[in-house]
Amino acid sequence: MKSPAPSQRQDQKSAETRRLLMEACISLLIAHGYSRLTTTDIAARAGISRGALTYHFASKEELVTASLEHQLRLVITEMREFVSASADQANASDAVIDYLWDLMAGGLYYATLEYLPELRHNPSFKAKMIPVVREFHGALDEVWATLARPEGIDPDRAQVILNATMCLIRGMVGQTIVRDDAAYFRELLDFWKSNLRTLLHQPAVSKPGAGPKTIEGGRP
Repeated sequence: MKSPAPSQRQDQKSAETRRLLMEACISLLIAHGYSRLTTTDIAARAGISRGALTYHFASKEELVTASLEHQLRLVITEMREFVSASADQANASDAVIDYLWDLMAGGLYYATLEYLPELRHNPSFKAKMIPVVREFHGALDEVWATLARPEGIDPDRAQVILNATMCLIRGMVGQTIVRDDAAYFRELLDFWKSNLRTLLHQPAVSKPGAGPKTIEGGRP
């Protein structure tokens, strides 16, 4: 087998350097927060020189944006694999709740909590993050559509249930910061699983006078 060409080896080395820096960035973002995050600390954690870091990323913001995008794209890939594996699973809604909880409480939402304040005050950072966040939400929609489709659930109704579920999980993950109580959170998840089974098989109730949604009111 031929050895990789010098240019190919350089590309591989460059990709590995970027990967190490992005993984170190996410780890330190969760551990220290955005305001305390420094490129010096990131380089040290990754075992990369400061010069190499600045060669690949011109600023802290650029590195954080690339790192969050890298993290979300990995999560999106894993999420789609989960969808494929669980499409015909019995009690699929329970598996989805467990999966989403493990995903969000496993670090993803803690990272989100760190960069959200920066998005509020930094328009350029927000503009860079919005597209990949939308892609992540699209992957979430795929998870829910896979669960809802075999049950014949209206897509708009499924969307509301997904959003309510994600809001619950985000709130719970936020509460873990001040409450270390695994049994408490497990009880809440079990409660929601039970309610979700009912919601998924409950006919939707139309509001009096409600008609088809328009572009102005939401989805067509």
